[in-house]
Amino acid sequence: MEIDRTRTDEQVRWYLNNKQIFILNQSQIGEKAWREAIQHGFFLKLDLAMGGAFPNSVSGYSTPTPATTSGGQLSIDSVVVSQKTGTPPAPFTTPGVPAGSSVVKVTGTQGNWQLMVNGAPYTLKGLTYGPPADASEGYFNDMKSMGVNTIRTWGTDAGSKVLLDNAAARGLKVVAGHWLNHGANYADDTAYKTNTLTFIKEQVNAYKAHPAILMWDVGNEVLLTLQDTYSGAELERQRNAYAAYVNVIARELHAIDPNHPVTSTDAWTGGWPYYKNNSPDLDLYALNAYGDICNAKQTWITMGINKPYIITEGGPAGEWEVPNDINSIATEPTDIAKRDGYTSSWECIKAHPNVALGATMFHYGIEDDFGGVWLNIVNGNWNRLAYHSVKEMYGGGVSANKPPVISSMTVGNQTAVEAGKPFTVSVGVTDPNAGDLLRYNVMFSNKHVNANRGFLHTQFTETGPGAFSVTAPQEMGVWKVYVYVYDGAGNVGIEQKSFRVVAPKVNGTNIALGKATSASTYQQVGNGAPYPPSNVVDGNTATRWSTDWADPQWVQIDLGSVQTFNHIQLAWEGASAKSYRIETSANGIDGWTSLYSTTTGDGGFDSINVNGNARHVRMTGTVRNTTYGYSLYEFGIYKLA
Repeated sequence: MEIDRTRTDEQVRWYLNNKQIFILNQSQIGEKAWREAIQHGFFLKLDLAMGGAFPNSVSGYSTPTPATTSGGQLSIDSVVVSQKTGTPPAPFTTPGVPAGSSVVKVTGTQGNWQLMVNGAPYTLKGLTYGPPADASEGYFNDMKSMGVNTIRTWGTDAGSKVLLDNAAARGLKVVAGHWLNHGANYADDTAYKTNTLTFIKEQVNAYKAHPAILMWDVGNEVLLTLQDTYSGAELERQRNAYAAYVNVIARELHAIDPNHPVTSTDAWTGGWPYYKNNSPDLDLYALNAYGDICNAKQTWITMGINKPYIITEGGPAGEWEVPNDINSIATEPTDIAKRDGYTSSWECIKAHPNVALGATMFHYGIEDDFGGVWLNIVNGNWNRLAYHSVKEMYGGGVSANKPPVISSMTVGNQTAVEAGKPFTVSVGVTDPNAGDLLRYNVMFSNKHVNANRGFLHTQFTETGPGAFSVTAPQEMGVWKVYVYVYDGAGNVGIEQKSFRVVAPKVNGTNIALGKATSASTYQQVGNGAPYPPSNVVDGNTATRWSTDWADPQWVQIDLGSVQTFNHIQLAWEGASAKSYRIETSANGIDGWTSLYSTTTGDGGFDSINVNGNARHVRMTGTVRNTTYGYSLYEFGIYKLA
């Protein structure tokens, strides 16, 4: 690790085997955070640790587990701390917030409009902003270096001041959002509309003189999403009432602040006629459009719209716009296609001059999750291909170092990966900067299994350049695997594919199939119910037995006669057992004998070798892993071949 104080914009560089693996500049995190983190003395700490909150949150269960044992060893060959003195550079300074507000106007006539800021033409070259406002100092430095001139937010409140101050200090303007609830009753809920208008007016009065304000943006995608609450004639009534309410807000805001335009965002050009008919006081319209962005111009012409517009969210095709893949889930564009999506979108905006007045592309967010990988141009502090394409199209210049490019990705048997078994993943990678040390990571997403948008760490082994042996998850369903390629210069390439997890094969005969079952309880009402015990012997891993939310619970199988068996396979749904027993009985009533027990069950598939000879076999759960009941897809009893 090198702390470089020879630069005005100080820098920290990390190395592994003399190859740089990460870099961070003072300007990226801001003067205050840098001073607190770097500009002081240090203690060096080398330790070997286990447990704590971080592994718990990553693994999804409490650590250490009973399987964790002591006796690990940390071996250190040598530690060297060196210092080189030199002439101090000019200090890094944070610009102050300029005085005075801006006068922003939409000028011109039909089809020949211009946004003017203090009398000068202005085209939005922007990004939506997601990180915390308190962290915006460093991120806005980065966005400014990209050529960005505008930030878009979705809400404005007392916490917005730090964001506006940091934007203004760097010459950035803000499309300041005012949130309106989706699914509200805009036709009849007078109290909600009155209270919301009062709050919005308070925020406008507080910030109307702030130099960062470019315009006010009232609502986000409400016209489209009202269909999630209403239908038929009532949906039309609500949409017209919403657009009329937006007009009331616009009129009130113009009275308070005549120096900044008012717009309203929806995700659907079908919303434009509602604004045209009900919102005459809007100065311009705003549209969230991704794969459909290049159709906005012709739609505007066909509908006879009489206002200019901006794009408040844009970029590559979204999850709702793409065909399904081989596993029947949305086909996410490749990293290369995402990069190209931003540049093609910007070209389509420029192709509608004097009507499309610019854009705030989606999204400058730092999340490393399902949506973050799909639509963010940065991933944590790592820049992606799309980051560099947006930088170039906004005039920020061509970066000297760009991310690794993943041109291909393959996954073993993409439609049938056995749970808990290894499968192969490979990517074809080129790096435009020879000499960068490329490092890899592999992550899983189970969004299509349980709606979780976060990622899970995997067990993987790199078997060759860009080739991996990856251990499949235990839970059945369609997953996604993500490969990250880091270059050490602050860049990352990310590619992904879906794969379907299926039950692991057992080389033997399942003698439980179709046999009689009984259980302590089973769920008889609710979504998808009933869930009877017979589901565990139907050979279908799409059906399950589910119990009441209490301990203990049991399910048992009558094999019809005394049978010899030597293997049990339990296929758990997410509501699994932490502690359970496998028991046998001659009559299914009493005399139960334990064949196997555990207190560390973690769900998925449990494959258990046993020596059994009985007619009745039972699984008795005593401690659950969740607050729900016990839930089993299959209870297989095998004679191994």
